[in-house]
Amino acid sequence: MSATTGYMRQLVAVAMLLALTACTTTKIAALEEPAAAPMTGQTNDPAPGFENVAMGSEEDFILNVGRRIYFRQDSATLDSVAMATLDNQAAWLNRNPSWLLKLQGFADDSGSASSMETLSQKRADAAMAYLVSKGVDARRMWAKGYGNDREVRDCTERSCKVQNRRVVTNLRTQPDAA
Repeated sequence: MSATTGYMRQLVAVAMLLALTACTTTKIAALEEPAAAPMTGQTNDPAPGFENVAMGSEEDFILNVGRRIYFRQDSATLDSVAMATLDNQAAWLNRNPSWLLKLQGFADDSGSASSMETLSQKRADAAMAYLVSKGVDARRMWAKGYGNDREVRDCTERSCKVQNRRVVTNLRTQPDAA
């Protein structure tokens, strides 16, 4: 047998194995995952894995509205970006009145623990007041400041610390236990 014939046989064998593997994984994938929505190349195509997110669901809120706003150091003042996110939240919440929400305020480590807890509460209260001003019923919300107890990032760089100066809106179906 020549070297070319041996090489061809190996090549055919590898091609057959690849074909069999492709058939097997296609069948498994079809059983495990729903068919993906056709992609049009538009920026509003659904993210892979999120094609079937129900309108008005918590996933819809997180993916399409946004649940975090950020603050400048030592400030509880809402900037234009935070207000735009809160405007989107208010519109969504007004369309979906069955949801309750917990506004969780956080701070970085730029001051004492008690001052950061006070500041984080002011941030959560500011977000809640803004949502109320946009028509969201105050009885659907509660605000809690956590100071710097729950940092997203433990870091010293200014650009990193901003991630800890935030309010996170968490949807609830019932109030938290006291």
